Amino acid sequence: MTELLLKIFIKNSNDTDNPVVRQKYGMLSGIVGITCNIILFLLKFLAGIITGAVSVAADAFNNLSDAGSSIVTFIGFKVSGKPADTEHPFGHGRIEYISGLIVAAAIIVMGVELFRSSVARIFNPDEMYFSILSVIILVGSILMKTWMFLFNRSLGKRLDSAAMLATSTDSLSDCVATAVVLLSLLLWKITGINIDGIAGTIVAIFVFVAGVQAARDTLQPLLGQPADEKLAHKIEDTVKEDEHVIGVHDLIVHDYGPGRRFASLHAELPYNMDMLDAHEIIDTAEKRVKNNLGCDISIHLDPVITDDEQINELRKITNQIISTIDARLSMHDFRVMRGPMMKKLMFDVVVPYDFEISDDVLKKKINSYIKIYDDNCYAVINIDRAMVR
Repeated sequence: MTELLLKIFIKNSNDTDNPVVRQKYGMLSGIVGITCNIILFLLKFLAGIITGAVSVAADAFNNLSDAGSSIVTFIGFKVSGKPADTEHPFGHGRIEYISGLIVAAAIIVMGVELFRSSVARIFNPDEMYFSILSVIILVGSILMKTWMFLFNRSLGKRLDSAAMLATSTDSLSDCVATAVVLLSLLLWKITGINIDGIAGTIVAIFVFVAGVQAARDTLQPLLGQPADEKLAHKIEDTVKEDEHVIGVHDLIVHDYGPGRRFASLHAELPYNMDMLDAHEIIDTAEKRVKNNLGCDISIHLDPVITDDEQINELRKITNQIISTIDARLSMHDFRVMRGPMMKKLMFDVVVPYDFEISDDVLKKKINSYIKIYDDNCYAVINIDRAMVR
């Protein structure tokens, strides 16, 4: 069914990096969500009237909130597809994340309201009425929500969309919630035990948890999460395709919305290379990243001395010292200033955020090892806290 809908409504559906195609995915997801959830709301509201069960009515209004969320998703993808302009030079892609956050907030609010009304029903239970039609409606709702979960999860994975994956999570929680409502109705019919309020409370908890999870997933890219590890490796490998690039470091990827990424990186080249040749290598690397990975990038050139045996030996020893302290540590921007009495080694050390040793202690430790190797050396170290892959 998913493939059929994509074939009918989205041309070039495999070109998911294309903002226009991505926008059509979002709009399709929104239209499907609006249509299905309004149908489910009407049917469940009818079932709630017939049975008098607060859990059924709560589940119905949960679907109504989902329809509202789908409208937000539809609008979010519609706006996020707008091109860059004077006020938004990086486009409007982050609107997709904001729409996902609004959806999550709506889910959380609905969960709180359902919890309040359901707890009240525990202490003041009302009479329930069993109906085969209501059972059929609830079973049909579970089947439809299961399909919506699979549909949105499929689209979310294709686009790597937090908003769509949040919607799929909400659909899955709806399946569980409706199943609980159905079981409470069947239990009342078979045993006469009324757990309507308890079932409604369980539904509310599921809804609330789904909202919190969705909020967390959509907040991460807004707050600034680390670059995807696969993308980071691809960017570095693409830059290093030129044999003149000795190494790369300080990669930062800024996310301005799905499919809208901007990166910066430092590339090391031999210091004695002709400036025009070095510029051509960097310029070509930037174009290669853009064409192959769809990511704009700005590359800073770092000159590296490669033909001085003493500096090469000091660099090698310093690298060994750093890796001995912790294999996760790495070094870059190594330089040597020679004085009449001392040699000053200057370099950056990349340290994981969760590294337990303080910066000052680490500097002293590295210096003490360097002194053991050569008492005439002193290290000036800059600690660079970063996400270490």
